[in-house]
This record gives sequence, structure tokens and C-alpha cells, in this order.
Amino acid sequence: MNKTSLKVAVIDLNNGAPNQGMRGIQEILSRFKTEHNIDLTFDIFDLRQKGEIPSINYDAYISSGGPGSPLESEGEKWENDFFNLLDQIENFNTQNNEKKKYAFLICHSFQLACRKYMLGNVTERRSNAFGIFPITLTEDGEKDSVFSGITNPFFSVDSRDWQVIEPDFNDFDEKGAKLLAIEKERKHVNLERCMMSIRFTNEIIGTQFHPEADPVGMKMYLLQEDKKKAITDLHGEAKYLDMLNSLDDPARIVLTQSIILPNFLKRAVGNLLSK
Repeated sequence: MNKTSLKVAVIDLNNGAPNQGMRGIQEILSRFKTEHNIDLTFDIFDLRQKGEIPSINYDAYISSGGPGSPLESEGEKWENDFFNLLDQIENFNTQNNEKKKYAFLICHSFQLACRKYMLGNVTERRSNAFGIFPITLTEDGEKDSVFSGITNPFFSVDSRDWQVIEPDFNDFDEKGAKLLAIEKERKHVNLERCMMSIRFTNEIIGTQFHPEADPVGMKMYLLQEDKKKAITDLHGEAKYLDMLNSLDDPARIVLTQSIILPNFLKRAVGNLLSK
């Protein structure tokens, strides 16, 4: 019996900036291949720096986070190529009742998709968000297969200067989108909670947070002097030390990394197996 084969396109939006996200994504793919004994192959496309964009011939797509403003790229070729690919995925899925193609959009990719689908308001934050934070699932999020097995709230790495706020649920209903997760509820803070995960279509999902982040990569970030200073200046040294200590907690980012992207991949594999 032949192994199931799964072809994955990884879209790199880091624009050459150093990051741990691409390593995290590749590690999850390699681990998934071994654990599930499937013929999983993946190719990396450096979209912002080299203009590389995958064809529609992949089974699943994972698009990374990246630096800079998610507004300033409007009209640029690489962004248009990215949006065209999402259109191609949607068109393929509309025309094929059985076999589907899946996409997972992380951080910068998520913000771009919110602009494309006109879901919420993409704005700059008052201050940078960086660290490990609790994230709250909505009712739709609790029912969504990608979060199956996670706690509510769950913890993930958040690293951003931008956010998507002010959901209009009439827009969500019209477009068939679902808000799956929001920032931790803080009733004493009079700030709009930002959207942390949206299912844009049945097959296209995005997260503001980083489900690919792992303790190794996060520790490398936290030990950088500028990151340490930024966190201690904003939250205090106790919060910084708590972040460091929580990295190896199996109920925090270790759990998130082991569940969300693997659940996404399981759905893509299940779609292939059912044919």
C-alpha cells in the first residue's frame, strides 16, 4: 500500500529578516511526516524578497508572519500575487466538491487576509506586543477542528506592532467567516480586544499569534538584550522571568505547537484519504 502523499507550500513573508518562525514551521512539518508515516514534501517560497509564489498544485499552504506594516504593501506585486493565490484556492474549492486545498495564514499573512476579505480594522498598536499570552476561544473556536484538544484559554507567542479590531459580524455572516479567538478578556481595560483567529472560508484559516513557536526559538528571542529590555520596561522583570520559566510548561506553548498546525495538516490529509 502506498503512503499518502501531502504536498505543502510554505510562503515566507519575512523579507529576509531573522526569525524563528520558518524553522518552527519546518520542524512541525518534519515531525508530522515522521509521526504519521506519510509522504510529506514541502517547498519554500520567498515571496516578499524574491517574488516567489507557489502554483495551485499543492495540497496545503502555510504562510508565515513577517516584519513591517500590513498596510503599506497595498498594490505591490507580491501582495497581489498572494491575494491571487488565495483567490485560486477559493476557486478550486468552489469547483471541486470532494478534493479541497487548505491554507493557514500566520500573523502578517493573517493581517493581509483581514484586509483582503474586509473583516475588521487593521491598525497600529499603541505599543509592541511581545511575549506569551493567554488567548480566548469563542464559541465557534471551541467547535473548530483546528483547536481540537487545546485548552480555553490557551497560551501562544504573540509578536506584533499591528492588530485587527472592530469585527462587524454582519460582514462575517455575509462572507461565511467565523471569529475563532480573541485576545484575553480584560474587563478593567477600556481597549478593543483584537481578533486572534478567523476562519475565512471552510478551508482557509488564519491566526494573529504564532502556533509554530517553540520553546527553543522563543528562548533565543527572550535572551536577546533588546527583547529583554522591551519586556521588562513594559511589563516588569517578574513578568519577563515568568515568560522564561513558562517556556517548558507542557500546558503552554508546547501544547499549542503540538496541536494547532498538526490539526490543520490532519484535515488536509483526511481530505486526501477520503477520496
